[in-house]
Amino acid sequence: MDRKDGILRKADEFLRIFRQGEEFTRNLLSENERLRFRIAELEESRLQDLNESKIRHYEEHVRMLEDELKRLRERLSLLEAENKDLAKRFALAAVENNNLANLYVASYQLHSTLDYDEVVKIVVEIIINLIGADRFAVMLLDEKLEELVPIATEGSGTGARREDGIIAAVIREGESYFSDVPLRKASDDPESPLVCIPLKIKGHVIGVIAIYSFLAQKSRFSDIDYELFNLLAGHAATAVLSSKLYSRSENDYGTLRNFLELLKEKTR
Repeated sequence: MDRKDGILRKADEFLRIFRQGEEFTRNLLSENERLRFRIAELEESRLQDLNESKIRHYEEHVRMLEDELKRLRERLSLLEAENKDLAKRFALAAVENNNLANLYVASYQLHSTLDYDEVVKIVVEIIINLIGADRFAVMLLDEKLEELVPIATEGSGTGARREDGIIAAVIREGESYFSDVPLRKASDDPESPLVCIPLKIKGHVIGVIAIYSFLAQKSRFSDIDYELFNLLAGHAATAVLSSKLYSRSENDYGTLRNFLELLKEKTR
């Protein structure tokens, strides 16, 4: 009986140990499953953190690229503005160079000859081709007769010297006159030109240029027009008077020479 009880106790002990081993195994498997799940969570979290880090990195890189693009666009805008400004300056410089060339050519032509007819022809060409006048008159003042004598006209009508008129005022005051009437309109009144320029030598008026109408394409005066008016006021007056005096001296010299030739013939 005691032996049987011993065997039963050993069997119970074995079962108890077996159950403990079984419980330990289940716990071990459960812990292993929990650890595997935790590892999976950690791996997923690590991947998520890695992805978020990459995303933050990409977002920062995109912001840097956007800022750089913004700076480039601003720089491009500045360059375009500078380019437009340079193009405008270049165009203005080209216009100024062309204007200076016209002034130089006009001045050179006026003083290139002492032939009176040639000088008058050059003055007329400047008024037509460079200023764009259509109808006008170039007149010199005959102080003995106290009247204006036309030396060149284009179109109908020449200026008169009415004491209270525009031309008389220009001669008296020595200042250019510019009408407020639009250039597309014409003046049919000989005493009321649209523009009247005094021909002056050292402040002394020797004549005028009276313009009554302009070519159709002439809508307004430019800076070069006023420069040409100033050029005509001084240089044209000097050129016309110089050539006139030279022609007169040539004629006087020819007359004197002919007279001397006659005296020589009579003394022989």
